[in-house]
Amino acid sequence: MSTRAALLVLGVLALQIAFITSYIGAFHDPTPHRIPLAVTSVSGQVTDQSVYRLDRLPGEPLDPRAAADEATARRQIENREVDGALIIDPRVTTDRLLVAGGAGSSLAQALTAVVAEAESAEGRRVRVVDVIPEAPGDARGLSSFYLVVGWCVGGYLCAAVLAISAGARPANGSRALIRLGTLLLYSIAAGLLGAVVAGPVLDALPGSVWALWGLGTLLVFAVGALTLALQGLAGIVGIGLAILVVVVAGNPSAGGAYPYPLLPPFWREIGPALPPGAGTWAARSIAYFRGNAAAGPMWVLSAWAVGGAAVTLALAVLRGRGGSGART
Repeated sequence: MSTRAALLVLGVLALQIAFITSYIGAFHDPTPHRIPLAVTSVSGQVTDQSVYRLDRLPGEPLDPRAAADEATARRQIENREVDGALIIDPRVTTDRLLVAGGAGSSLAQALTAVVAEAESAEGRRVRVVDVIPEAPGDARGLSSFYLVVGWCVGGYLCAAVLAISAGARPANGSRALIRLGTLLLYSIAAGLLGAVVAGPVLDALPGSVWALWGLGTLLVFAVGALTLALQGLAGIVGIGLAILVVVVAGNPSAGGAYPYPLLPPFWREIGPALPPGAGTWAARSIAYFRGNAAAGPMWVLSAWAVGGAAVTLALAVLRGRGGSGART
């Protein structure tokens, strides 16, 4: 075995171990951490006392904040400012907890368990109302995540195919533009087909097919452009680096199986900045929240797309000026 082959095999082994570590590390012990919760009551004093009490639960599972009334609390849920709302009526012993199953059933269940235990300690009960339930065909609210994973796979596989068929590094700026143009056309097709399959075909996701198409196009192009850029920097090894960023680090931290408040600190922090996390949040916003709070993730994806394309083009231009004889 040549030295290069041995190094590649060791790199694959390292990637495999990183994959195992990342997925098990993210998912083996989901623990609620500062889940945003609106709290309101007909009594301002009761509201303030409840916020104070819930904010001091052991382990900080909740991030409670006072809401003026139930209508305000519901609006905050719809705008994805909070993940639930506790409506307290001091005249009775049963309060209502509003949750949004469309944001992920595991998060709604965790929030319910925490609030129910806290209410029980006060001699009160809680009745759960799902104000934004998951669609009948969207089991546990995971379809958005799986759609995003599929789009991400398409992005780096398209870039990998371009590298395998025509060389990892484009020889000049013109060749780089051809690759980016090919990737864009692929992204448009992949975004449309994914949105149609998840929506009209399988009836898994509600929401605008047009908006999902736009998200899918941007996401596929962003991941593909990232892969092209890494290939330009590291050659064929760049494919492995793209998998490291998107699959090993990105998928477990995407908030799919377990939304951000249930993930360990490292994954919770990096998730929103990586394509799978930004894509999953945006897809759920489009499907269940009328696009609310999707702007930030779309800007994240745009940054990856523009940055990847710029690096790919810049490296190719420099290579062309240097008279490289690399294949196109």
